Amino acid sequence: MEDQILKYFYDIQEAASAIRRFVHGRTFDDYQGDELLRSGVERKFEIIGEALNRIGRENPDILGEIREYRSIISFRNLLAHGYNSIDDRIVWGIIEEELGLLTDDIQYLIESDSSEQTEIEENRDTEA
Repeated sequence: MEDQILKYFYDIQEAASAIRRFVHGRTFDDYQGDELLRSGVERKFEIIGEALNRIGRENPDILGEIREYRSIISFRNLLAHGYNSIDDRIVWGIIEEELGLLTDDIQYLIESDSSEQTEIEENRDTEA
């Protein structure tokens, strides 16, 4: 896998981890009532969506391995351009129901790449 794609994967993982830290121990009411918290979460979702968008430009085939990637990119566009129509319940639902699926997919791709690299290196050592 290209180094830049791997960097985007790590960017996604870091942004998702930040979202989890931001909302840990919080309720939906806490989220809805805290402008700073909402802004931070929304920004991290923008980063996730933009990273997926860039992955798609550089290697569109990889996106097929990520569940709901189209929805995530569309969500990013809504956050960036439709800021006045964001429904906090939808954002909270994505945090609770979808974020874990995304990070599972990304982690799988990172680990698959790592396994491929190890196999390539082992084959080189055997051939030498």
